[in-house]
Amino acid sequence: MLSYIIWDINPELFSIGTFSVRWYGLLFALGFLIGQQIMIHVFKREGKPLSDIDALTLYMVIATVVGARVGHFLFYEPEVLLRNPLEVILPPYRGLASHGAAIGILAGLWLYSRRKASRATHQTFLWVTDRIVITVALAGCFIRLGNLMNSEIVGRPTDLPWGFVFVNNTEYLQIPRHPAQLYEAISCLVLFFFLFWFWNRYRERTPRGSLLGVFLIWVFSLRFFYEFLKENQVEFENKLTLNMGQILSIPAVLLGIYFLVVSFRNQKQTAA
Repeated sequence: MLSYIIWDINPELFSIGTFSVRWYGLLFALGFLIGQQIMIHVFKREGKPLSDIDALTLYMVIATVVGARVGHFLFYEPEVLLRNPLEVILPPYRGLASHGAAIGILAGLWLYSRRKASRATHQTFLWVTDRIVITVALAGCFIRLGNLMNSEIVGRPTDLPWGFVFVNNTEYLQIPRHPAQLYEAISCLVLFFFLFWFWNRYRERTPRGSLLGVFLIWVFSLRFFYEFLKENQVEFENKLTLNMGQILSIPAVLLGIYFLVVSFRNQKQTAA
């Protein structure tokens, strides 16, 4: 009886001639589509204009893709960014960095909120980010499932019974490995349900910025520890005590703590 799982999924869902649909692309798109429906629900419940949803979605798509692409080259392949900056926007679109996506999303939402923070809509930066992180958590789950379908971002060898043998990844030895993508996908899904439940029940009493703080602390604290179970993404990381994912996660966690502390401090001052 096998004590591991053979993972031999074709990353292509189907193809017609030279056109193909991959699991990763489908799951990536689903993250935005379902996230948009969640934000429609949020806007309806909180009396915000639904006409703003399209603009918010556009900001999110551009900020996520640009941030993730630039982040990948900046953090992992800076020499490519310096040699050929156009590779960021030209196909094939290999390489997306979640830390870069986080920076891009925060920047994009700051720009969006500058246009929507009037008294009429009152969509301040912290109001928007506290809601959008609900959808980002779910999108993170879909993206990591996409990584699993691509047999990429694989874990280190393990003798645990749920170890995956990634048959389609010939870069590493065909031995059981931690399904690190699945660990992160499950963590993001748990966070999504928690944030959605918390917003649904306590949104009127929730300090601004607190959900953003919880999101950053949860995602990047776990990311820091999951990196110990993953193979390094690029060769230069083998020479580092902590890999790039861990180094970038530290300021993200500290930023989350900052938002959480400030949000509750402001709530106490308002109550006083």
